[in-house]
Amino acid sequence: MPSPLVLAHRGARQEAPENTLEAFSLALTQGADGVELDVHRTADGGLVVHHDADAAKVGILATRSLRDIQAARPEIPTLDEVLDACAGSLVNVEIKNSPGDADYEVEDMAAELVVGCFERRGFADNVLVSSFNLATINRVRTLSPTVPTGFLTMFANDALDALDVCTANGHHALHPNVFMLGGDMAERVCGRAHELGLQVNVWTVNDLDEIQRLAAAGVDAIITDTPPAACVALARS
Repeated sequence: MPSPLVLAHRGARQEAPENTLEAFSLALTQGADGVELDVHRTADGGLVVHHDADAAKVGILATRSLRDIQAARPEIPTLDEVLDACAGSLVNVEIKNSPGDADYEVEDMAAELVVGCFERRGFADNVLVSSFNLATINRVRTLSPTVPTGFLTMFANDALDALDVCTANGHHALHPNVFMLGGDMAERVCGRAHELGLQVNVWTVNDLDEIQRLAAAGVDAIITDTPPAACVALARS
């Protein structure tokens, strides 16, 4: 059974500021196969990488121009900058657009901007787009059926039911929270997913025993805050 990919959750966030070029570059030097990040739109159609919609010293990112954001917080990168820094590695782009978010919008403008970014770059980047909002990744699929998409799920979801949702909507992967895969559920979910031609990319896994257990169950990627430790757990170093 092949070893799962190691994806650095917001970069090497335990050793560098999360969602920064420093954190992403460090994670790749530590052996990660790729990174996971969060993206929000700006008021003028830019895309910036930051976990929350509301950023310190800036306010709600969607209400500010890219120029203003960069002036106030120069460490907040654009999606283009991260894709350039991670060229050749997998970049899991999570679009933040859930009801209750400060920049939530039913129009899914961020999804359109993300696909537009990939198109402008010639679809040359190794990317996977995920979201907790099914409508958001459905929009990505409508705009570009070739861009891989993953459905993020948490405790309120049943992982096996979520696989059916992925299949019905044409998505490529399920991204369950690690606590959804306890007991024999990891083997059951991975077995069913692979029968359906889907990947299982689990988040956020930092316990070394859990990483080994999930790898043995057949997950396709481990999203972790500790890429060096994950590589050790998977006997890569």
